[in-house]
Amino acid sequence: MVNPISAEKAFGYFGALLGTFPPASFFGRFLFETDPFSRGDGWIAILLLFVTIVTAITGYFSGKLVGKVVSSLEKYTWWVMMFLLPFVGLLWGMIAGAVGGFFIFIIGAVFGAAIGGAVGAIALPVFAAFHKILKRGDQIEQNEFLPIALGITLTISALILGLPL
Repeated sequence: MVNPISAEKAFGYFGALLGTFPPASFFGRFLFETDPFSRGDGWIAILLLFVTIVTAITGYFSGKLVGKVVSSLEKYTWWVMMFLLPFVGLLWGMIAGAVGGFFIFIIGAVFGAAIGGAVGAIALPVFAAFHKILKRGDQIEQNEFLPIALGITLTISALILGLPL
């Protein structure tokens, strides 16, 4: 391997991508549909940017832990692994979404957890399946990681934006 990435780093980077693009898509759609700038509420955009940054950081650091969990689950059969991964992804997304959403008047933590949980429950099994297939030892090649991680993340973001696939 030329540029190997450990499972811990791969899932950390994947968490950072999931913590950045889907929330940014959701917030971007909100900003374009409500146009707070015309009412002088530009501070909302700054708040949403801050929430996205916090969610990305939380996704990165919690993703390192998720990488360890997924590495241990990859030792089981495909059926067991694919049954358990949505629950791990749900918890992962709920944590990252709740931490970021907390800054939107605390009630945002509930909505952040719900949206993040849905994203995590879908994204983690898909990414982990590719990871299990493509890894060598406990590492994945960077040239294989990037298209998969970006593809999953940007597909979810496109669905949030309502773009046709």
